[in-house]
Amino acid sequence: MTKVPYLITGATGFVGRHILELLLQDPTVQPIALVRSKSAWKKQDWTAKLKGVELIEGTVTEPETWRGDPRLKGLGGIYHLAALIQHTRKAPEEMFRTNVEGLLAMIRSAKQFDCRLLFVSTSGTVGCFSDSRSAADETSEFQEDTVGGWPYYASKIQAEREGRALAEKLGVELVILRPPVLLGPGDHRGRATGHISRLLRGKLPFIVKGGMHFVDIRDVSEAMIRAMKIAKPKPIYHFAGTAYPIDRFFKTVASIGGVAPPKLTLPGPIAALLSKVSGLLDKVLPPQKHPLLPDPVVFEMASKHWGLTSLYAKKDLGYVSRDPDETLHDTIEWLKANDPELKKLEAGELEIAHP
Repeated sequence: MTKVPYLITGATGFVGRHILELLLQDPTVQPIALVRSKSAWKKQDWTAKLKGVELIEGTVTEPETWRGDPRLKGLGGIYHLAALIQHTRKAPEEMFRTNVEGLLAMIRSAKQFDCRLLFVSTSGTVGCFSDSRSAADETSEFQEDTVGGWPYYASKIQAEREGRALAEKLGVELVILRPPVLLGPGDHRGRATGHISRLLRGKLPFIVKGGMHFVDIRDVSEAMIRAMKIAKPKPIYHFAGTAYPIDRFFKTVASIGGVAPPKLTLPGPIAALLSKVSGLLDKVLPPQKHPLLPDPVVFEMASKHWGLTSLYAKKDLGYVSRDPDETLHDTIEWLKANDPELKKLEAGELEIAHP
């Protein structure tokens, strides 16, 4: 049986891991991962379980170095998951280059191979609000007035806008996917689940009054596989999950994880003040690996609410968000079994810090 190749960018990330695992279950598919370094890929313990994945070295911004690989002949589709995520205003140039120019390059690649391109953006381009009652669907306008001052979200808005224009010009089928915060097992980089890990270790002294919208990585990944296969996909799909006030979210996590919740919830005005202090410290202190306060952008984001709905995801992709407690339970269990610090706590080698 001849297998159809599919290219996955961002294959070493949280979403990439789950997409590859699902693609390997299909005997008609040959997943091909675009990686910066084959040796670095092979050194990661979780990749050993992904036998059957082909590797191509390269970057999304320089496709001319790898587009001629014969294994890409007859490419069935591209999962463009690669992104640079930095919640700061410091030196955003590389983030814009990766997130914007990377998408444009992948659209040109999809044109060359005459295949569909799935692009994972973020719900934050349209679904960030000052109140908990608002929500965005696939027809909503970009929230530039709210998120335009945050370089990561600004880069995603620019990528979506320029990407759509180029795709229409070239006749490329571009499907934009917008998930909120992704949780669940398998976050080997700890980027999506870092705040949960810190809470479980007793190192989350305060939270900012705002909102949290999360969804299970497994539900989103399965919907993404379907989005590649359906005959006539919509241009955009939202993957709505569970929206909680931030204090409820962390109280739920603490209850499931068997730890104390954060002791302090900062109201908006206090968070705004600390944001300014954090910005001033950035200007007068040398760069630190562990800054005294989170980046001002982090404070600003934390005080917002993230509302999301979908007009099409359930009908077209069979997408349904599972019970949030199941997601949080499985996230916590995976972290306890895989996070180095939490493993020591579970083994009694460390004690929970008391903020």
